[in-house]
Amino acid sequence: MAKTARQKLIRILQNAHAGELAAAYAYRGHWKSVRNSDEKTNIKRIEKEEWEHRECVRKWLTELEAEPRKFREAIFWTIGRSLGVLCFVSGWFFPMYFAGRLESQNTQEYEDAASFAKELKMQECFDDMKHMSAKELEHEEYFRKVVAKHRLLPLMVKFFRWS
Repeated sequence: MAKTARQKLIRILQNAHAGELAAAYAYRGHWKSVRNSDEKTNIKRIEKEEWEHRECVRKWLTELEAEPRKFREAIFWTIGRSLGVLCFVSGWFFPMYFAGRLESQNTQEYEDAASFAKELKMQECFDDMKHMSAKELEHEEYFRKVVAKHRLLPLMVKFFRWS
């Protein structure tokens, strides 16, 4: 049985709700671990925007009479907290690289959500998803710029295909 646009939108929003939780906590650990004050400021801003995205996603889940998936939320809470702690031991490059790669995936996720919202004639939801997609792209571009000249980048691109 094929899923409807509504079901697909709900699934993306449920995934995004948990994903934003993990990202926000990972960024919290990340900005606390960096020494460069400009990087700290930028990552703090990105964390704040991830919390805002989570709030917006929650609003649309409520509008669609859906709930976050509790088990996924618990898993992603654990992932986010763990990644935040790992930022203190993994060095500077890896958190920056994987944050950019993750943001790249989020950009597409919100584009897909916007497409389903449009199909459902949910203009305000469409606008919110497009806005969040653009923000995620800004985040991705920030991290891309930060890692652009790192000596490990060519190796990471070879294995993880994000540059």
